[in-house]
Amino acid sequence: MRIREGDPLEIYTDAGGEVIFKKYSPIGELSTFASQYAEALLRGTQLAVIICDRDHCVAAAGISKKEVLERRNSAALDEIMQSRRLYTARADESVAALDGVERDMCVAAPIISAGDVTGAVVMLAGEAAKVPTETDIKLIQVAAGFLGKQMEE
Repeated sequence: MRIREGDPLEIYTDAGGEVIFKKYSPIGELSTFASQYAEALLRGTQLAVIICDRDHCVAAAGISKKEVLERRNSAALDEIMQSRRLYTARADESVAALDGVERDMCVAAPIISAGDVTGAVVMLAGEAAKVPTETDIKLIQVAAGFLGKQMEE
């Protein structure tokens, strides 16, 4: 379950009085909105987009949702989020966004809300182009910034 210090938790009790802790995902609360945003990015770039919380994919467009939703983030994507920096692929580079999914990242931007990293917006490389354009990079940055602001409100 990869609960880290500072992660928000939801606390439930069942009928028998047992306490149940569930990891809270602020981006999960925005999953419908995040899916719509991913669809808009797909229409603008023709490249698949996924939106992840700190642990797994919560929204996708341009790739089979069955293939990616609820898949765990790769170690590389975790590192990108921890670094709080934009990732852009080089032509000779191959970095997976999700465990068990063969599609490589071409751009990834961490979503930062109230000073905390809450997820990432990731554009996946297409068949023809692995190197993102300046427009692709800006769109992913804007998406990450916008989603971060949405969670603050």
